Amino acid sequence: MNESFLQKLLDSISVSGYEEPVQKTVEAELSGYAQEIRRDEMGNLVCVRNKEEKTRILLSAHADEIGLIVSDIAADGRLSVIRRGGIIPSTWPGRQVQIQTGKGVIYGAVEVTRSLFQKKDLSAKDIRIDIGVDSKEEAEALVEIGDPIVPDTQIRKMAGTRFSARALDDRIGVYIISEAFKRAAEAGCKNGVYSASTIGEEVTKSGAYWVSARVKPTMAIVVDVTYTSDYPGMDPAETGNVRLGGGAVLCKSPIVPKELNQKMLSIAKEKGIPVQWEVAESHSCTDADKIHFSNEGVPTVLVSVPLRYMHTPAEVADERDVEACIALISAFLLSYKEEAHL
Repeated sequence: MNESFLQKLLDSISVSGYEEPVQKTVEAELSGYAQEIRRDEMGNLVCVRNKEEKTRILLSAHADEIGLIVSDIAADGRLSVIRRGGIIPSTWPGRQVQIQTGKGVIYGAVEVTRSLFQKKDLSAKDIRIDIGVDSKEEAEALVEIGDPIVPDTQIRKMAGTRFSARALDDRIGVYIISEAFKRAAEAGCKNGVYSASTIGEEVTKSGAYWVSARVKPTMAIVVDVTYTSDYPGMDPAETGNVRLGGGAVLCKSPIVPKELNQKMLSIAKEKGIPVQWEVAESHSCTDADKIHFSNEGVPTVLVSVPLRYMHTPAEVADERDVEACIALISAFLLSYKEEAHL
């Protein structure tokens, strides 16, 4: 694991609409490998190699994370919020938070009362944040309406090869496509490769659409996280039999061409890379959905990282699965031939 790079990604605050810190980290990491770096008006970042090649493989993972947005400042300086993305409101009361402001990061605490814990339909409108002031004037000197908020958490190594952090969905995907891009470049990949750290997946998925519409890829590999079924309360009938440490997850979905899944599986068998499967009812609920329908249609394969406790402040992943995804994607980039798919 490139722990320094991953730490920088996970330390960033990048609630949907505020992805710039992650994009700066990715650009710095890939600047020595990309032959061209593209940015667009929405904040997407695309690192390019071999743009002259007819075969254009788009790698896509989203830079944004779920969080809260300051929506109002009360007379006593308490902050009201709205949600940005699929937060779980019950995981926020009593938690320390970071607020990204124009003056830098400030810290706060989410208010908690006994009645709040007893509320069955808790929502973002019930959340109030104490930043340590007693008036609206004091608060306005520190924060503005629209500032993003995330839990104040750390990346932590756990026993064995597992680790925990917030926003592994989908900063771990950004890490994977970046590392695969680097490995393919070092191995002399001849295909055109466009590694895209996209914005807005948690809210609109507009970033992936913009990128695909402009790159016009031959095919795409989308990397995101997926639910594991290896802890109580999860049902393999819904999630598939997916476990931490079981390897990269491929998806049998109506939007994924069978030929691409088969190509991934063949590479995995050849290289000894562990792979597991999930099944989608229809759409994947990832950027793959937007990319698949863009342009005149883009053949898209989904590679996922098994994740426990998704959309909480303590998501858990396994280094072995991360490595399996990197190895699988980099090998695909080196071996893919468009005519073989056709």
